[in-house]
Amino acid sequence: MASSAPDFDPNHNPWQTRGSATVYQNPWIRVREDQIINPAGNPGIYGVVSMKNKALGIVPVDAQGNTWLVGQYRYPLSEYSWEIPMGGGPVALDVLESARRELREETGLHAARWTNIMRLHTSNSVTDEEGFVFLAQDLEQGDTEPEETEDLRLWKLPLAEAVQLVMDNRITDAISVAGLLKAARLLGV
Repeated sequence: MASSAPDFDPNHNPWQTRGSATVYQNPWIRVREDQIINPAGNPGIYGVVSMKNKALGIVPVDAQGNTWLVGQYRYPLSEYSWEIPMGGGPVALDVLESARRELREETGLHAARWTNIMRLHTSNSVTDEEGFVFLAQDLEQGDTEPEETEDLRLWKLPLAEAVQLVMDNRITDAISVAGLLKAARLLGV
């Protein structure tokens, strides 16, 4: 039996914002610096990265229990990364519509059945990025349509093996880790 949460007001914000300025932006992000009073009552600054898209991850699972991972070199990390199919969708667009597009572009897969299995925040101490993970089932293979910035490799493997890659720290992307573990739990893998 789960214990109850401590008694507190979750809507109480102990931070005060005294001012805010955009210090950088491009088509995908906006970086702002806020002048704040922290919970101890002291002045300071807080940097926030605001995303201009919703983060989307998809765990495609076929009737045999296989999933697909997408491999690519991640420039900020200077390393190769295996991940679930994912990308971004405009804030104003339905997240499912964007997820369908991402799955088709990266894997060529089309899914007849979609389940939104997760809402998450990717790094809530520095960014307001909101992400959604979908389980995609009843799959049909089509052609991939990668973007010009994507040099992708596809890997079809049993979902249980993808979970083992998470457990072995071979998949480290936060959305992929969370999505694979939740999909496996929901599917009893």
